[in-house]
Amino acid sequence: MKHAVSLTLTLFILWLLLSGQYSMLLISLGLVSSVLTVVLALRMDVIDHESHPLHLRRQLPRYWVFLSREVILANLDVVRRILTPGKSFSPQLRQLPLPQKTALGQVIYANSITLTPGTVTVQLGTDSIRIHALSREAADDLQTGRMAQAIPDNLEDKTS
Repeated sequence: MKHAVSLTLTLFILWLLLSGQYSMLLISLGLVSSVLTVVLALRMDVIDHESHPLHLRRQLPRYWVFLSREVILANLDVVRRILTPGKSFSPQLRQLPLPQKTALGQVIYANSITLTPGTVTVQLGTDSIRIHALSREAADDLQTGRMAQAIPDNLEDKTS
């Protein structure tokens, strides 16, 4: 039930921020649409600790800051490589260890790699991940495990 209430509040706040309309009628319609969406999701049985991870709410802001910084730095690196004449690309395909034990942690890690410009997750295995990077430096950075360590560590559901 905590997941449903939290999801309703999250959807309503997102609706308010995106709509920019604050008349009583539109606020009421936004609330009704948020509640209706959650009721339908409950009937479909799709609300759980992975679809709406309440147990990560304290760790996610720190991770979002880390990931945002990585995305910005990777964007700047890719732009620099595109604008630099000569051979500045050295494509790499590497197999990296997968330290995350839960499916949610593994998916967050794989998606984080793909969200970072210049790197793509090619294959996600049970104990390793295959990545493609545009440069040796990007692949070496992933090889250090810095991004893997930044993934929130307590991904076991403690709220149900």
